[in-house]
Parts: sequence; structure tokens; C-alpha cells
Amino acid sequence: MTRETDVLIAGGGFAGLTLAIALRQALGPAFAVTVADPALGKSHGDDERASAIVAAARRLFETLGVWDAVSAQAQPILDMVVTDSRLDDAMRPVFLTFAGEVEPGEPFAHMIENRFLVAALAAKAKEVGVELRSASASLRTAAEGRLCPPLSGEGAGVRVLLGDGTEIFTRLLAAADGARSQIRQSAGIATHGWTYDQSAIVTTVGHERDHGGRAEEHFLPAGPFAILPLKGNRSSIVWTEAKGEAERIVALPDDAFHAELEQRFKLHLGEIKAVGARRVHPLGFFVARSFIAERIALVGDAAHVIHPIAGQGLNMGLKDVAALAEVIVDAARLGLDPGSATVLERYQRWRRFDTVTMGIATDGLNRLFSNRSDALRLLRDVGLGLVDRVPNLKRLFIREAAGLVGDVPKLLRGEVL
Repeated sequence: MTRETDVLIAGGGFAGLTLAIALRQALGPAFAVTVADPALGKSHGDDERASAIVAAARRLFETLGVWDAVSAQAQPILDMVVTDSRLDDAMRPVFLTFAGEVEPGEPFAHMIENRFLVAALAAKAKEVGVELRSASASLRTAAEGRLCPPLSGEGAGVRVLLGDGTEIFTRLLAAADGARSQIRQSAGIATHGWTYDQSAIVTTVGHERDHGGRAEEHFLPAGPFAILPLKGNRSSIVWTEAKGEAERIVALPDDAFHAELEQRFKLHLGEIKAVGARRVHPLGFFVARSFIAERIALVGDAAHVIHPIAGQGLNMGLKDVAALAEVIVDAARLGLDPGSATVLERYQRWRRFDTVTMGIATDGLNRLFSNRSDALRLLRDVGLGLVDRVPNLKRLFIREAAGLVGDVPKLLRGEVL
């Protein structure tokens, strides 16, 4: 048996579920949307990872009716400080500070644990009638070609085989299946980029004193050490080290790991303790050569991966989602084929240049700050100090970090499709 759907989304994480909700809410029950992911329906209760949701992404979730379900678990970032020092320096001078509001009463970002947001998105997807399939998705070929003739009706489509044996025929396949996207590889889309000789150690730290909603980014020679506030006296840590050093630190006994952590975290929030699992994530930068193929669109990590130094990876993926949803909805309302080349080209023009620009910027920041050069350190510290003294420039940086600069899709502006 072969089933049909208007849009099939491979991947049930933030990007895939958000895209599905946006399409169903805008186009109604006559527009069939299916999400396929083996992880759907499984518990995420032990997932301690957390993400920064910038103001534009929060507006998107508010517009889709998801934010109210998670707002109690979301910690607003009310302030941010940037320091630059060596590991053994007794003092960490502050070179740049940001007040955390893009508009009065609107923080430029919130921190939220992933499990709460994924659960809320899955619940909303069910509520609006998205079909959720707990199965993998792979391209189904006919005579070794990727595109197949339609089973019925007008236009063309693509066959997708689910892991449970179901074959689905869809007008558009959206690949939201992560950095190792099987859909991208099967479609023959190459990627350009490189890996860094760095890995990120991620864990959760409990501390004695209240963080007050302050985020901190310490630039150390090995890479940035970010302290990101969570609800309660806890913070999420994103700690960049050379690959080998990261593996060594994570494998240490608890007391030795604590000593390494305390040396970087310091004791300004009182006594600290790692209260979450320690994970190591290799870092890299890549962008897909094309964000589209025939009847296929890449979104999120399937399309791009950047260095976490600016905390923009997830939010870039949500910008992909908002742009793709907008072009699909515009086309569908005009009676056009949502998987046509014209529609997908509009999405690519909207997102690929912006993505490459952000990727190059984060790569440059990493190279500027992750080194032991005294000359570069002096240059960057002077630059940070100058930015700190120009209020209009600081406001621009805050709005850029919040995702509110440039050609912003409607959902990220808080407008319905």
C-alpha cells in the first residue's frame, strides 16, 4: 500500500515539528502533513540539554500557540557579560555587557531545556492534526531515479519508504533529519566546510547563589566557556576545548572534573556542582551546496551546522522553517504546487546567503578568540570595549542576536501566515 501526503517531514525535532504545525495551522485539514522520526513517541525525560531561544523564535512559538505550554520552564536572559582572559588569570575583566531586552519587557533570549519544548511541540502537532509516524524515512527510487510519476492527480512527487515498511508519496519532502541527514545524502547534495580541532563539553551545573538571569561568556585561549542561566539555581555550560583535551576532561573522576570546572566557572555564584550528564560534541562548520533538490528542501542541521560561539545554530534552523513555511503557504493559497522548483528556489534565495554569511561570521569569531596571540587579544579587547561604549551599536548587535534584523519571515515577527 502506498499512502499520499502533501508534505512529508523527515525528522521530529524542533525544526520538523515546528514546520508541520505552521503548515497545518495556516492551510487547515485539507492540507495533509506527515512527520516521520523513530524518536517520536519516546520519552525525552532524561534529556538534560538546553537551548537558547532568541526573541524572534519565541515570537514564532507564541504565534503557533506553543510558548504558553513552556513559558514556566523558560528562563529569560536578562543580562549578558563578555570577558577575555587566560585560564590562570586571577581577574577576568569585563569588556562588553548587554542589557537583555530588545523591546521593553521583552528579553532578547530565553533558556529552556529541550525536553520541555519537544514535548510541547509534539502535543501541538497532534492537536492540529499532523500525522506523526515513529519510523525513519528514506528515499524510494523507481528505476534508480529519485523522482517518480504521480500515483494520482496532477504534478509529480517523490516516493519515501518509512522504516515500518509504509511507502508514502508526497509532493514535497522536507529533510529535517539532522547534520548526518540521510535524505540529503540520498539526494546527492554535497556539503562544503570543515571540522574544528575543538569539541564542546555540555553539562548542567548547580550553584549556591541565584544567577539573576545573567549569561556569561568567558573567552579563553582554548575557546569560549559559556554559562547560560536555567530555572532555579542552575546553569547550562557549553565549554569549548581542543578535541583531545575535551575527551580527557570528560573522562576524569568526579573530583578531578569538578576541579577543572571550578577553575573556569569560578565561585562568584558560590559553591558549584555538575548535576547533569557530561557530553562531548565535536564542532564543525558546513553548509549544503544547495538547500533544495527536486521536490526536496533541507532545513536546520540538515542544511547547515555552525560553531556555537554565538548560540545561533538552533535559531537559524527555525528561521529556515519560518521561511519555508511562508513560501509553501503562499504557493498553496494560489493553487500552486508547493514542491515545484519555483517555490523551492524562493526558499533557497531567502535562506542560503544569510546562512553562509552567519557561518563565516561565527568561524571568524572563533578564530579571533580561540588562540593564544597577545596581539589578537589586544585587538579584540579594544574592539569589545569600543562596542560597549556605543549604545546604538550595542542595540544593533542585540537585535541581530535576537533574530530581528534583515528579511525576517512573518512567523519570526509574530505574524500569522
